[in-house]
Amino acid sequence: MKVLLTLFIALQVYGATSFITKEEYAAGLYHNPRGIGCQMCHGELGEGRKIATYKEEGERKVFQGSPINHTAFADFYHRVNSKIIGMPRYYLTDTEIQTLYYYLHREEFRRAASKHIKSK
Repeated sequence: MKVLLTLFIALQVYGATSFITKEEYAAGLYHNPRGIGCQMCHGELGEGRKIATYKEEGERKVFQGSPINHTAFADFYHRVNSKIIGMPRYYLTDTEIQTLYYYLHREEFRRAASKHIKSK
């Protein structure tokens, strides 16, 4: 019992900051938001990805996930909350949408933060 109590207290003290980093949370959300991950259709970096090829009336067609890595936040937010053919509905929270956007633009955020810190 004392061991469990000690472990519990240690976890409360040391685990109070954060269990995972923002980057780990963002990657987990991108790769598995509610079942199928974004990377399956949009690619590892949001560059877009071919999902399938098929024939329709004898014509070869490609079903492809669109690139999302250069989308402005307002458009990204709107698309995630819209009904789009072929796109599953995830019903993400605003924080989850912001985190997904951060995941796709994390290098830009880091560069901007380092410039801000250097300018001070």
